[in-house]
Amino acid sequence: MTAFSADLSILWPALIAGVLVALSHVPLGRQVLARGIVFIDLAIAQVAGVGVIAAHYVGLDVQGWMTQVAAVTAALLGALVLTYTERKRPEAQEALIGVLFVLASTAQILLLANDPHGGEDLKDLLAGQILWVSTQQLLRAAALTALFLLVWFRWRERIGRVGFYVLFALMVTVSVQLVGVYLVFTSLIVPALATYRLRAARQVPVGYVLAIGSYVAGLALSVATDLPSSAVVVWAMAAIALVVHVLGGNAGAESKSR
Repeated sequence: MTAFSADLSILWPALIAGVLVALSHVPLGRQVLARGIVFIDLAIAQVAGVGVIAAHYVGLDVQGWMTQVAAVTAALLGALVLTYTERKRPEAQEALIGVLFVLASTAQILLLANDPHGGEDLKDLLAGQILWVSTQQLLRAAALTALFLLVWFRWRERIGRVGFYVLFALMVTVSVQLVGVYLVFTSLIVPALATYRLRAARQVPVGYVLAIGSYVAGLALSVATDLPSSAVVVWAMAAIALVVHVLGGNAGAESKSR
């Protein structure tokens, strides 16, 4: 096997992981931006991370189903808390999301305090291990992503506030274990920011092209430069998003002037 084919064998699963994350996070990002709850994914991702670390703390296999149940349960509890606070204290929702994020982050630190590999585990949770995703993880993510797309594009208007938070919690839980917290946040917010000045009908399609293209470019560049993949993809997405945002704004200004 040549070095090039070896690189491809690593990149394909990582690219599939990135595409799956993009498929759910681009439409979710539009809603997050519209609701003004930008940091919700960071909070829910950290809460899901608490579930993963807690399962690991009691000796469960990190890739096992019980760990996935723990992560989803933690994320759903966090989502239900945020559903309640959005209804009762909407004016303070963003601040309460920040509090949840800090509590979840520090809970992870406390759970890992006596683990000699705790620092590495925390780094993996934040930055992710996109190059080492397993076939089992991809199959699980693909099934949930297909279910999400069906619900989102057919019944989005009917699921309500609770349905939104539940869907969000499920997809973030899956995604954070595929690509890490940093890429989850970037995939959710950056395409939404880049496209919000476009016509509504174009925002999701352009967001998909932006996000998936960024994973392709970032992964290829990380292999070429031997730099950490997640960080390179984050910067690639930010750079491409800036170009899309500027070009979209210019196109909108030209159409208004005519």
